Amino acid sequence: MKAVVYEGLRQVSVKNIPDARIERHTDVLVRVTSSNICGSDLHMYEGRTSFERGRVLGHENLGEVVEIGDAVDRVRVGDWVCLPFNVSCGFCVNCERGLTAFCLTTNPAPGKIGAAYGYADMGPYKGGQAELLRVPYGDFNCLVLPEDARERQTDYVMLADVWPTGWHATELACVQPGDTVVIYGAGPVGLMAAYSAILKHASGVMVIDHHADRLAKAEEIGAILIDDSQASPVEQVLELTEGMGADRGCECVGFQAHDSVGMEHPNMTLNNLVRSVKATGSIAVVGLFVPQDPVGEDELYKRGTMAIDYGTFWYKGQTMSTGQCNVKNYNRQLLSLIHDGGARPSWIVSHELDLDDAPEAFMHFGARDEGWTKVVLHPTKGD
Repeated sequence: MKAVVYEGLRQVSVKNIPDARIERHTDVLVRVTSSNICGSDLHMYEGRTSFERGRVLGHENLGEVVEIGDAVDRVRVGDWVCLPFNVSCGFCVNCERGLTAFCLTTNPAPGKIGAAYGYADMGPYKGGQAELLRVPYGDFNCLVLPEDARERQTDYVMLADVWPTGWHATELACVQPGDTVVIYGAGPVGLMAAYSAILKHASGVMVIDHHADRLAKAEEIGAILIDDSQASPVEQVLELTEGMGADRGCECVGFQAHDSVGMEHPNMTLNNLVRSVKATGSIAVVGLFVPQDPVGEDELYKRGTMAIDYGTFWYKGQTMSTGQCNVKNYNRQLLSLIHDGGARPSWIVSHELDLDDAPEAFMHFGARDEGWTKVVLHPTKGD
């Protein structure tokens, strides 16, 4: 099968590798028709993780079931399914509590919890930027899609990660109708967090970035735009909220946060949120942070630590919630919003490309080139 293979720093290629196959009786085999490039893929692409050369990328996947293991009794051949990026068992204590991002059984590495397709330190599972994908515990991990899946797959594939993660940000931040919300980052996750806050009837959703094309996407859904290259984003938020700060805040950037002149500051968005959110307000952090970053320029963050304005955070009585998204907590509800409620998360998609175009797509997306907002690869046509 063809697959997108990591070759080293800023290099991927499309190669023929052995076909994915059923390995256990609980597996499902999917012919992948849509697989997104995620902003998290760029951490590996840019050499900021321990991702091994030769591994297959891709954790936002959708396609058609072509084979099932002997113990699979809910999913059927011919079903169209979307796969949460979390590879989870469904029966460990964390999965039973709905914490599928922190599954205790699917990552065999000592001391590691949580698994994902094609991702550093999250198990041995191949990614779905390939023609075929093996899905462990298929009955649990497959979200079976409605009859319009083939025609609307660019909407439904957003259920694998990016929209549930944006929704997760608003859940962790406790967004309620009437709240004001500030979101740092207008990448795909930040845009999905803004979309989610608007669907939850927030009274004002402020989105902070300095990429004009991404801010333009936020404007399409009625967000309030804050360009942090023009003035302090904190001062702009305070001005818009009569000096009080936003009720809720979402961090959707992660440790590779850059200021408007291109300097990287791992702690920048967190400290800006502490100052941008009101006293007793709540902050959600869904941007990726890692236990260590040996190649980073920040001396503290090389060891996984940061200088945080904890005194201000404590004085203001704020709360902060963090962690990867437990996709299964949200994907069925969000599916209903697409199928029955008219939601269109594919509004963020800028490019739909064949699998062979993946190296060019990674290059443009990784460079944050104008107009490259969200890329969907189509490894097979699903005909």
